[in-house]
Amino acid sequence: MAKAPAATERPRVAVLTRPAGRNEILAGRLEGAGWSPCVLPALEIHPLSVASADLPRPSAYDMVVFVSGNAARHYLDQLARADGPSMWPAGVIAATVGPASAQALRDLDFFGANTTVLHPGASAVSHDSEALWEVLQGLPQLPARVLLVRGTQGRDWLGDTLEAHGSAVTRHAAYLRRPAEWSPSQLAQLRRWADDGVAATWLITSGESADAVRVRLNAAGLSGWWERCRFVLTHPALARRVPQAGHGAACPTMVKICLANDESIFQAFVAD
Repeated sequence: MAKAPAATERPRVAVLTRPAGRNEILAGRLEGAGWSPCVLPALEIHPLSVASADLPRPSAYDMVVFVSGNAARHYLDQLARADGPSMWPAGVIAATVGPASAQALRDLDFFGANTTVLHPGASAVSHDSEALWEVLQGLPQLPARVLLVRGTQGRDWLGDTLEAHGSAVTRHAAYLRRPAEWSPSQLAQLRRWADDGVAATWLITSGESADAVRVRLNAAGLSGWWERCRFVLTHPALARRVPQAGHGAACPTMVKICLANDESIFQAFVAD
């Protein structure tokens, strides 16, 4: 008797939602590990124009905090457009929430070898504002004047905490995040996976991206599928922004928390 053919194995789908240009290396690694990666940015990053007279200069502060690599790149672009090429002022501390963002700073021409860049270490439990605050608490004293460079939206916990401890904080928006448009072909692929019962695993790295994905899927009639998907999150607080349970109590939604670097994200996807 001929052996019945094995049932076709459903693909392991990884939907990578970081902004454009941030997903491709990870997608290649996941494809090599047997996954079907789908690069589908949830948000678009748009630089903001600012008049030279309104642009805060780093020399006016004791420390400049960048909430992300995007914050650093767009702020330094603003400086270059306003003042031309220049070096980071000596004695002004730069700080960011993790080693990846710190490396993005060091790779830029503005920063000399002697610039102090504070950030949580690679082995820190998390790479976020709380982890950076722990680093700052180890300083002999907190910087008196702090420039916090960010997008137009986002958490304000670190700025509020610094102010509560006596620092004067200036907040500066260097970029705008807004929901990305998904093409008809991209939506059609999502519908095929939904129709085939494929529970994709979504990478979610911010509350704004989670909200943007949810809105897009609701508009496409795919909210029920979203409820049955799985999630890799780069901060525990994001668990509140994705479905909390799968289709029935016996099938809880899989949520994994990891650090916001490619290696940690990759391991979260491929671990059993």
